[in-house]
Amino acid sequence: MLSHGQVVRLIFGLKLRELRQERGLTPAEMARACDVSVSYLNEIEKGKKYPKADKILSLSKVLGVSYDQLVSLTLSRRLEPISELLQSDLLKEFPLEMFGLDPLRIVELIANAPAKMNAFISTLFEIARNYEMRQENFFLAALRSYQEMHDNYFEELEQDARTFVVEHGVAAATSSPDRTQLERVLTAQYGYTLDRDGLVEYAHLGRLRSVFQPKSRRLLLRQGLSGAQEGFVLGREVAFNYLNLKDRPYVNASFPVRSFDEVLNNFKASYFAGALLMDEETLVRDLTALFAAKTWEPADLLALLTRYDVSPEMFMQRITNLLPRHFGLQSLFFLRFDQANASADYRLTKELHLSRLHNPHGNELHEHYCRRWISVRLLAELRQQPLATGAPAYTLGAQRSLYPNGDEYLCLTLARAGTAIEPAVSVTVGLLCDDTLSQKIRFAADPAIIRKEVNETCERCTIPDCEVRAAAPLEVERRQRQQELQDAIAALVNEA
Repeated sequence: MLSHGQVVRLIFGLKLRELRQERGLTPAEMARACDVSVSYLNEIEKGKKYPKADKILSLSKVLGVSYDQLVSLTLSRRLEPISELLQSDLLKEFPLEMFGLDPLRIVELIANAPAKMNAFISTLFEIARNYEMRQENFFLAALRSYQEMHDNYFEELEQDARTFVVEHGVAAATSSPDRTQLERVLTAQYGYTLDRDGLVEYAHLGRLRSVFQPKSRRLLLRQGLSGAQEGFVLGREVAFNYLNLKDRPYVNASFPVRSFDEVLNNFKASYFAGALLMDEETLVRDLTALFAAKTWEPADLLALLTRYDVSPEMFMQRITNLLPRHFGLQSLFFLRFDQANASADYRLTKELHLSRLHNPHGNELHEHYCRRWISVRLLAELRQQPLATGAPAYTLGAQRSLYPNGDEYLCLTLARAGTAIEPAVSVTVGLLCDDTLSQKIRFAADPAIIRKEVNETCERCTIPDCEVRAAAPLEVERRQRQQELQDAIAALVNEA
C-alpha cells in the first residue's frame, strides 16, 4: 500500500517538475538557482525526498509561485487523473505487495513518465466511467485475481481450520462441527450473545441473515434460517475472531465496502468457515468416491450435501478449493445466477475462473445470457414446475456445454426456486473437458449427460434454430453488416 507520505512526496515532485519545465529551466539551472545539487533535485522530482521548509521557499521564489501553492496536493488539470488516483482510497488501501508489486516501483513509474502514465490512468478512468465501475467492483475483481493466482486453495487457512478443531475440541476427526459447538465457542470464548429474534422488527432491511453489533458483541440472526445457513454464519464469526480479522463487514449481505482489507478478510472468514464445515481430507475422500462412478448419479451428490448439511453454494465453492489441488482439475469456473422473481432478468452475481477466462463469463453489455446454459435452463425449468409444499423446489443437473471456439465443459449445477414472486438461484461448477477430466471423473463420459451447443449471449449467437432464444442476434447482424461494408470498400479501393 502507498503511504500518505509517499503520496505527498510524489505529488510535490510531479508539480515541481511540471513547473520547472513550464519555466524552461533545465535541472542544472534549477538546482543552481536554488543552491541544491542536481541529484537532490532529481530525487525530489521523483518523489523520493521531500525538501525542508527553507528549500521549498527557495524553490517557490525561483518558480514564481507561492509557498502554499507549491505544497498543496492539487496538480494541474493536465495531471489531474494522476492526482485523483494517488489521493483515492483505492491505491492507498490496495495491497500491492500481495500481488508481488513494489509500491516504490509504482511511484517510480509515475515519476519517470508522468505524461504517459497520465494518459494510461485517464484511459482506465474512462473505461470505469463507461462501465459504471465502482470502487467495490474493483476490489472484488482484485480478490478474484488473488484467488486465481493461488488456484483458489489457501494452505494456511486450511491449517488454521484444522488447528482450531484440535484446540477447541469442536469435532471428531471424521466429522464437521455442529452449530451447538460453534455457538459454544462464540459465547464462552469470544463473549458473544446470540439473538434469534432481534431482526424481526427490521423487516424493511430485507432478508438479512445476520447482523453483528460490535459494541455489545450481539449477533442478530434472522428467524427461519436453515441449519446450513446458520452454521455458515457462526463459522464465519468464529473465523473473524480466531484469525483476528479486524476490518470486516457486519452483515452477511453485499453492501458498499469500505476497504480492500474488508473484502479480503470477509473472503478469508468465509473460506475458513467452509474448511471448518467441510473437512478437507474427508471431503476429498468423498469426492474421490463420487468421481469413481461410471454414470452420473445426482442422488449421490445430493447425499453429500445432506451429509455435510451445507448449502449448495457453500458446497460448490468448497469443491473449487479442492479440485485443483487434489484432482489436478485447474481449468474450471464457478458461477452463481440469481433471479429475483419469475419475470426478472437472470443476473450473474458471482463468478470465478481458474487458469484462464472461461466461458461463460460476466459482462456489462446488458444482453441476454444464453438460455442453453444449464445454469439458466434449470432455473427456467424449476419455474415451470408446481412448487411442492415445504422447502423451495430444488434440483441437480449435469451438462456438457460446447462453445463456438471448440471448448467443452462438464457443468454440474444445483438450483432452487420458490414461488413466482420469490427468488431463485443456481450455482455451477464448469470443468474443462480434457484428458485430466477423463481420468479423474469417470462419469464425465456418461452418454446420458446432455450435450448442448451454447454461446455467450443471444445477441452474439449464431445458432439458427435455438429453441429458447430470448433476443435476436443483433450483434451478429451488426458484425455482418460491418464486414460487408469493409469488403465493399476494399473492392472499391482495389478497383483498376
